[in-house]
Amino acid sequence: MASPRVRAFRSRAIYFVVAFFTAIGRRIPLRTGRLLGRGLGTFAYFVVGRQRKKALANLAIAFPDWSGSKRHKTIHAMFRHFGMSLFEIAWLPNLTPETRDRFTKFEGVDQMMQLIDEGRGFVIFTAHCGNWEWLSYTIGLWGRPLSVMQRERDEHGLNRFITELRARSGAKTIDRGSASSARDMIKAIRGGGMLAFVIDQNIRSESVKVPFFGTPAPTVIGPARLAVRTGAMGITGVCERLADGTLVSRFLEPFECAGGDPVEITARATREVEEQIRKAPEQWPWFHDRWKERPQWDAGATRSSDSLTSRERTRSATPRAGSDGSTRTP
Repeated sequence: MASPRVRAFRSRAIYFVVAFFTAIGRRIPLRTGRLLGRGLGTFAYFVVGRQRKKALANLAIAFPDWSGSKRHKTIHAMFRHFGMSLFEIAWLPNLTPETRDRFTKFEGVDQMMQLIDEGRGFVIFTAHCGNWEWLSYTIGLWGRPLSVMQRERDEHGLNRFITELRARSGAKTIDRGSASSARDMIKAIRGGGMLAFVIDQNIRSESVKVPFFGTPAPTVIGPARLAVRTGAMGITGVCERLADGTLVSRFLEPFECAGGDPVEITARATREVEEQIRKAPEQWPWFHDRWKERPQWDAGATRSSDSLTSRERTRSATPRAGSDGSTRTP
């Protein structure tokens, strides 16, 4: 293991390297940068063989009826998409409240903003669809309180970069597990704002298995439990890249969470995320181990989409709270 001094140096180096390339990227026209990003993605597709194979295997779980050629074409497009997304993240500081609508189409945002103006707080269930940082940034530019829950990355320099980037749009980043995270989350919701959680990652946090492309997938339950406890409204928010380059920040129908079942809320949000992925499968990171088993984080509420016993409902609804709205195993 590297010494604290080496880790600190590496963190600073990563931050300054990323910041340097971002400073260059934001000075390149968006269209040119996307073309460069597509080229970078194509290069990565042929070079990063391990990740390509993993993505193809996961895509086969979701779409078992697809031909091999269709899967390869989709994963190739996925690499190009993420190459473009990397450039777009660098370019994001060019967006302002006055220019955002030139590059972004909004769906379902007006209704959410009206409810926020009436004092309602929202838990946003989101995913790595399209360009998720673009989604966060453009919603932050609407001028309402937005907080984003962030899993601590191994490289603190990258954490710093992402936090500062989001802050440019007015979005606050809350680090999961920090001393003030629980208080900050509750304040974000009860103050009539938005608190966003990414739920499509298989992480080390208490989870329940809900259907994802027909296969049970461990999914964090903390966001839904927090929404139920605080009486927040829930909403699923996703991003999609259109053929002309326009990015859609899309929010689905909001729903009440007070008195609800956290497992059912988690299943609903996951189902809505899946529907978006089916629309644009090349815009989701298939190299992620979405179905990986993590028995030590299983909340014991494994369920199908249409059944849940009353005992499981009681157990799911009355946990010991953790700093991210989840519970922890002893």
